[in-house]
Amino acid sequence: MARKSPRSRRKPEPPPRLPGKIRPRATPGRGRKRAQPRPGARKPGHAPKGARPGAKSARLRAVARRKRPPRRRFAPPDPARVQAIVELLARLHPDATTALHHRDPLQLLVATILSAQCTDERVNMVTPGLFARYSDAAAFARAPLGELEEMIRSTGFFHMKALAIQSCCSDLVAKHGGQVPRTLEELTALRGVGRKTANVVLGNAYGVPGVVVDTHVQRLARRLGLTDESDPVKIEFALMPIIPRERWTAFSHWLILHGREVCNARKPRCSACALAPHCPRVGVTASQ
Repeated sequence: MARKSPRSRRKPEPPPRLPGKIRPRATPGRGRKRAQPRPGARKPGHAPKGARPGAKSARLRAVARRKRPPRRRFAPPDPARVQAIVELLARLHPDATTALHHRDPLQLLVATILSAQCTDERVNMVTPGLFARYSDAAAFARAPLGELEEMIRSTGFFHMKALAIQSCCSDLVAKHGGQVPRTLEELTALRGVGRKTANVVLGNAYGVPGVVVDTHVQRLARRLGLTDESDPVKIEFALMPIIPRERWTAFSHWLILHGREVCNARKPRCSACALAPHCPRVGVTASQ
């Protein structure tokens, strides 16, 4: 059989395309359909909202936790050191008492509410006119809110304080015949009254011991190494077992006075402090 020449085995060339002629466009709706995403599937390149970080970030955080030094367990203070601190404070401030001027438990209750984020001196400037205007719990309860706010404006946060005084006095009228109760549970059940305010009233108006934790007590309790807590309620419960019960109220006054006169917040006068031999100066970076 004769072999075909290479020229005869070539495929026929397609006909030449005319200039400007393009490939015809497919009929709409008849082309290849795109795959539709499954319901709930996330889009590529976008992390779903609230997604957890990747394994790499989790590993980095785990390494950081391992490098972080563990928090040392707080050791209860030495009872002999605590007793020495109590005796020194008692000699330094023998006549310590509340600086809020009052004539009865109700006035002390209102003055303590006003003393939040305010100095006692400022409260004592406001309360004489306030108590002359409103003589009992019923008068405070029915006082026009705007008028009450204007009278206590200089103490700061006057709107919230006015609401707290009115709510508290309304509860006194409705539940206690307008009288201030004598127990911590009944006092803290009043609207606008917390443990600090209740302990101030109980200790100074009724002689019931209570640990009052304000900013000075909170600061000095930590500096003296009596507790490592920062929450006022936890500090109160930490001080109660190590301070004699009969001295709870006085101890609070002693720390408040010592914090104002000697152990101030920014630069305590450690060189003139009688408690220096018994003070570990926790957190103190600069002193006088």
